[in-house]
Amino acid sequence: MSARSLQSGLSDSLDLASVAYCFYVRGQSKLEIADEFGVSRFKIARMLDKARETGLVRIEFRLPSPVDVVLSEELRSAYRLERVLVLERARESEPREVVRKKIGTLAARLLEDIATKDDIIGLSWARSVNAMTEEIRALPRCPIVQLCGVQAGMDMRGRSVETVSRVTSVSGGDAYPMFGPLVLPDRRTTETLRRQPGIAETFAQFKNLTKAVVSIGAWQPNESTVYDALDEAERTAIAERGATAEVAARLFAADGTALSTGLAHHVLAISTEELRAIPEVIALGYSEPKAAAVDAVLRSGIVTTLITDTAAAVPLLELAKASPP
Repeated sequence: MSARSLQSGLSDSLDLASVAYCFYVRGQSKLEIADEFGVSRFKIARMLDKARETGLVRIEFRLPSPVDVVLSEELRSAYRLERVLVLERARESEPREVVRKKIGTLAARLLEDIATKDDIIGLSWARSVNAMTEEIRALPRCPIVQLCGVQAGMDMRGRSVETVSRVTSVSGGDAYPMFGPLVLPDRRTTETLRRQPGIAETFAQFKNLTKAVVSIGAWQPNESTVYDALDEAERTAIAERGATAEVAARLFAADGTALSTGLAHHVLAISTEELRAIPEVIALGYSEPKAAAVDAVLRSGIVTTLITDTAAAVPLLELAKASPP
C-alpha cells in the first residue's frame, strides 16, 4: 500500500477500518502503519482508540472459563497480585452453593494448569476448597498437605482429611493429613496433639510447601468456619481486637495486619509466618459480604492469586481506590 493522506476522499470509517486491519490482523506496529499512511504514530494510536470507542472494532476474550477479564486485570493491578480470576456470574441471585461450585471449578482448572511434579501443595479446610477438589481431574504426582484440623459437625465428605484423600487419589502423591480437631479447648491440648507422630509429620511439611489453596473467611456468622466453631464470648473478644478476616484459622485486621489472639494457641493449623513463606498462595474469597475480608487478606501480602466473583470484585475495587494497598 502506497503512502497516502488519511484526509483523502475515503470516509473516516474506512480509514479507521484500514488502520485497525493493519494493526490487529496483519500485526504491524503503530510506527509501521504511520509510515505506510504518511501520518504520525500518535495519530494512528488515536485512530485505533476511536475504532474501539465507536464499536467499529470490538475486542472479545474467549476464555475456556467464565472469567471477567476486565475486572480481573483491574483487581490484579490494584492489589499487585500475580493473577486474579473473577467469576462472571450469570445473575446476582444465584444460590451460594452454585457460585461455590463454579469458584471451585475455576480453582481446579488453575491448579491443574500450574501444578508440577516438584510441588508440595497445601490445602486448608473450606467449602470452596472442597468444591475445588471435587472438580480436579488430573494432577502431577506430588505431596498434598493438610493445613489445618478437622471442623467438628461436618459430614465426612466435607472434612479436610477427606479433601486431602480425594486429591491424592487423583495425583497418586503422598498424603499428609491431620487427624485432629481444628479448634481445641486449651493450649496444653493443642501442644500435646501437635507432638503426636502423624500430626507432627504433617506440621513438618509446612516449611516445604511451594503452593497452597486457602479460603478467606469474614469474621461474622456463616462466613468463617472458625467463627462458627467458637462460643459467643470468644467471637466478641476477637472482634473487639479488630478481626476482619480469617485464613486457615489465622486472623487479620482490616489493614492486613496479622492478629495475635488467644485463638492462635488452641487451633491446629499452619502459622501466619509459614503461610507467608509459601511462594504461591491461591486464595478463594467470593460474595459481597466477604469483600472487606478479602481486602484485608490481600493487604497482608500473603496472597499471590485471588479467585473471586463479580459480587465481591466491584466493592473490592472501591476499597482499593479509597485506600490504595
